Amino acid sequence: MNIEIKEQNGSYLGILTGWIDTAEANQFLEDLNPLSANADKSIELDCSKLEYICSLGLRGLLKLKKESAAKGGSLVLTHVGGEFQKILVMTGFIKLFDIRV
Repeated sequence: MNIEIKEQNGSYLGILTGWIDTAEANQFLEDLNPLSANADKSIELDCSKLEYICSLGLRGLLKLKKESAAKGGSLVLTHVGGEFQKILVMTGFIKLFDIRV
């Protein structure tokens, strides 16, 4: 699991790569902290290289979404597909996020 965060013109891009399983979830939640600190900004998470996410990882994404909404920012998931998309559909989380191609 890897998350690369880039600042671009006052907004943030996070590129998620690999598997976020139970063993990796706590590190993933820590890695989201810089985005949480900037939840008042526009945040895009590129999920094109995300292969899998566990329930704790989903919880982290939901927490980031709620923080963004509370602080007037926005969170968008882009390039959602494959197993990650199946997990979002199966859990009903697909309805909770702004997802763009």
